[in-house]
Amino acid sequence: MTLKEQLKKLASEKSSPCVTISLNTHRTHPNNAKDEIKLKNLLKEAEDRVTTEFGKRQVASLLEKIQNVAAEIDINYNLDSLHIFLSNETEEIVKSAWSTSNEGVHISDSFALRPIIQSYNRSENYLLMVLSQSGVQLYEALNDEIVQEIRNEDFPFSENRHYNTHSDKGSDSKHLDDLVREFLNKVDKAVVKVHNETDLNCVVICTEDNYSRIQQVADKPSVYLGYSAIDYNKKETHHIVQQSWDLIKSQQKERRSKAIQEIKEAVAQGTVLTDLQEIFQASIDGRGDLLMVHQDFFQPVLMTTDRTFELIDDRNKEGAIDDITSNIAWEVVSKKGKVLFTTQDEIKELGNIVLKTRY
Repeated sequence: MTLKEQLKKLASEKSSPCVTISLNTHRTHPNNAKDEIKLKNLLKEAEDRVTTEFGKRQVASLLEKIQNVAAEIDINYNLDSLHIFLSNETEEIVKSAWSTSNEGVHISDSFALRPIIQSYNRSENYLLMVLSQSGVQLYEALNDEIVQEIRNEDFPFSENRHYNTHSDKGSDSKHLDDLVREFLNKVDKAVVKVHNETDLNCVVICTEDNYSRIQQVADKPSVYLGYSAIDYNKKETHHIVQQSWDLIKSQQKERRSKAIQEIKEAVAQGTVLTDLQEIFQASIDGRGDLLMVHQDFFQPVLMTTDRTFELIDDRNKEGAIDDITSNIAWEVVSKKGKVLFTTQDEIKELGNIVLKTRY
């Protein structure tokens, strides 16, 4: 199940109670041993709170899941955060490449989806090509992991076979350059073919010269997200995918900066909301075009009607929604809007949460 499919499934559940457990984790030993202890403590907290608030009979299936879910988690394969979603009907475990600022146990009549929405919006599926004239490999990547190597009638390419066969042109730089371009043109057409089949864009690991040339011969230059300089001593997949992910993350940060600027420019058109109640209502109505939330902002509420709420300080209060921004974010995403969580303080000029509306 993809992250998007998990998100849709979790968002559709309304049950009392829904338990969400979030914690930051570690990828390597010995630090990941701490994760096991932290998870055990959070599960005990969840069990105690559910038992106290709902008794045992009504939530017997949920309590059984809380008691057994730790056995299904291998700490040796942790990423940067772990999110567990449990109810009488549901058990979902999501590992994320992003840390969370919302650690703890969250109990409500819906799941706390903010970290998953953040992971969904910051996750990126893309093509990764290692390009040299001695051979070309193409991979599918998700964030900082290789999903698979693309193997078809084109990939992997063997070395450039467009070499000079004319002794009198051995020193003809234009002729030699044309031969390289012919090779790169074939590579480009093969990449575009995969792009058309998958709708994925491509990061290239290569020399600056080869990237410049492939851009010049490209049928669709926009397919290429950029390049990272090849290190011929570090061509292992874990090195090249980290290079590509660093490039993707820098581009994501740039997109968040542009989104902040887009919102600032929209203020003059009167299409920007900063009041939390108004933002919530606009998101329900499908008016949300671009939502930005500062990473550190959370707000528990008590609903007073389907469209209004009362701000509270205690997220553990009976009947509380522990973070209304999670609900708002899902409403915007599910109605084809964009949601960005940011640590950039530029957004605070307008507020901790800001919505650019469609109308």
